[in-house]
Amino acid sequence: MKKHIDRRSALKVIAGAASLPAVASLAPTSASAQAQFGSNEIIEGAKKEGRLVYYTADFIETEQEVIKQFNKRFPFVRVEMVRAPGGQLITRIRTEASAGKLLADVVNHSDRGLMLTIEDLFQDYAPPNAKDYREDLLVSPKFWPRSTLGWAISYNTELTKNPPKSWMDLTKPEYNNKQIGQVIAPSGGTTWTRVMFEREVLGEDYHKKQAATAPSLYPSGAPLSDAVVRGEVSIAPLLYNIIYVKKRDGAPVEIFFPPEGVPVNPYATGITKTSANPNAAKLFMNWLLSEEAQTFMIKEQGNLTGLKKMPVNPPGFDPAKVKLWVPDFGRYAKNRDAWVEEWNKTYNYRQ
Repeated sequence: MKKHIDRRSALKVIAGAASLPAVASLAPTSASAQAQFGSNEIIEGAKKEGRLVYYTADFIETEQEVIKQFNKRFPFVRVEMVRAPGGQLITRIRTEASAGKLLADVVNHSDRGLMLTIEDLFQDYAPPNAKDYREDLLVSPKFWPRSTLGWAISYNTELTKNPPKSWMDLTKPEYNNKQIGQVIAPSGGTTWTRVMFEREVLGEDYHKKQAATAPSLYPSGAPLSDAVVRGEVSIAPLLYNIIYVKKRDGAPVEIFFPPEGVPVNPYATGITKTSANPNAAKLFMNWLLSEEAQTFMIKEQGNLTGLKKMPVNPPGFDPAKVKLWVPDFGRYAKNRDAWVEEWNKTYNYRQ
């Protein structure tokens, strides 16, 4: 619900934003500030609270960039980040909640299914631009896709003279003997999305064919992307944003979106019912979901977006040619355990 903003308060907002040289060109009018980031009451409340606690399963480096960008717009909110892998983060939240000591104001997680298991810990929330988001990415009115990530194929340009051109090329014998690196299926929600795509789109025998190339297995995308850059493996399916930042910084890698489709994983981000800093939490969420923040994450971090209309395209992304694939959430939740276990056996992986 939009709330009234008086002229004096509006002038304070304008004056406050205009005093920030680093974001002077981005300073919104009072009306646009309300439209993008919430009411003046929320902004003033966030100023008084001055902090929030942010639990996330995303990477530390990318989260630090996002928080830094948020503080260019709203420097009066200190974001205290707690990062943990997906499963550990859910366990921590459950443990703290059961003891009545849940510290998080905002939680960001890659696995919408796991977040639904603790949905009762979150409050009702919707960003000012809720109508601009794709309904098929929302599994609960409490969770919003702060991040939307897509899978691509990357390769080391100094080692790979005949690069693959598709997902199916990763089954070819010419890429055997650990040239390919793979993130293990139990790694988390993003990898489970890729595994589901491979099975449903590329065929039930795809994993058997791909495993026959004897790929090297990695626990997550971060060490695998480092391995591609160092040349320990020469080819790897990776979330575009993980390897994009390394290419951006000069690493000898190339990335492409395969023609069969791009598995997309929307995150689930919400505000806890026990939030001690509710205004700062809403302001942070409103900014994360704004076109300004989504554009930053696309241009600087290689994300996609859950917005119906993508404000800009990441490098190499042609919406007329790239086919995005979003998993059916019913099958996503129902088939996970059985299909991940099948993947473990096929790739001879033991936890």
